[in-house]
Amino acid sequence: MRHRLTFAAAVLVTLALTGCATGQTPTGAADPIAAITPEPTQPIADVIASGSDDAEARAQAQAWLDDITLPAGATAAPRSVASFQSYSGWPCGPVAELEAFWFVPDATLSDIAVWLDEHPAGGLISVWGEHRPDSLDYDGMLLGYIPEPGAQEGIVYTLRTVSGGIAVRAEIAAQTSEASCPELPDGAQYGAPGMG
Repeated sequence: MRHRLTFAAAVLVTLALTGCATGQTPTGAADPIAAITPEPTQPIADVIASGSDDAEARAQAQAWLDDITLPAGATAAPRSVASFQSYSGWPCGPVAELEAFWFVPDATLSDIAVWLDEHPAGGLISVWGEHRPDSLDYDGMLLGYIPEPGAQEGIVYTLRTVSGGIAVRAEIAAQTSEASCPELPDGAQYGAPGMG
């Protein structure tokens, strides 16, 4: 009887240890944390381009992208760094578009919003002016920056709270010289980029 109890106890201990080990990454498999944590890159590696093939508009969009700075520790990230479920519509066009992603560890939405306000890329101005709401959403925020009041080009940042920090997406659009805005009915006006 005593041997059976000892054997049963040994089996239970073995099963308990095996249960603790099931969360381990198998040898040779990618560490799930490393798979979503981007490698530090400079310049940004994961940039997605679309839109017009106008050289001047492309150069302007690239210049705005090149001038983006984020706090120390920010790294380029893949598109999968967060679930970005909405996209900016640029009603006036054609435009050249770029999209880039970062991860900023140990940051809050407010940290990144203040940083972007204090370090505007390419001399762009905030669509909110000095009256940006402290929190636009509990887990995300949209921030728009344009070259001048009323412009329908520039940068829209989408900030998302993710595990360990903030994911940042920049949607950049620069209008071509032929760009125009469709007329809106009944005196309606376009909202500023990034104001939702």
